[in-house]
Amino acid sequence: MARIETVQPEGWPRPSGYANGVIASGRVLYVAGQIGWDATGAFVGDDMLAQFRQALSNVLAVVRAAGGEASDVVRLTAYLVDLDAYRRELRGFGVAYREIMGKHFPAMAFVGVAGLVEPRALVEIEATAVLAEEP
Repeated sequence: MARIETVQPEGWPRPSGYANGVIASGRVLYVAGQIGWDATGAFVGDDMLAQFRQALSNVLAVVRAAGGEASDVVRLTAYLVDLDAYRRELRGFGVAYREIMGKHFPAMAFVGVAGLVEPRALVEIEATAVLAEEP
């Protein structure tokens, strides 16, 4: 079993929806940037929230293919082409996140970018997971 522990500096306010730091031991899985297309390579639409939901589901599919679960994810980075749209839909993004990842909140960053390699992509998410030593 992988060992995962969150780090919270003394005196800092408790973060909401992410961890300030994570310590983990086990096999490390690096998940490449996932975008909002399904297993056939078709985009789920041109809505950023729908693409976020699919991209995060794709991340979790890779983690599960390696024998892990959402709770094994220690870091997520989401690249968004429209931060204003993200801010407007913040509640919806939170709901989608919890539907897919549950109440597991790794170290996270959401970054605004000018564009992504795939022109229709509005979101790309990469992750790191730490899995048990023995598969």
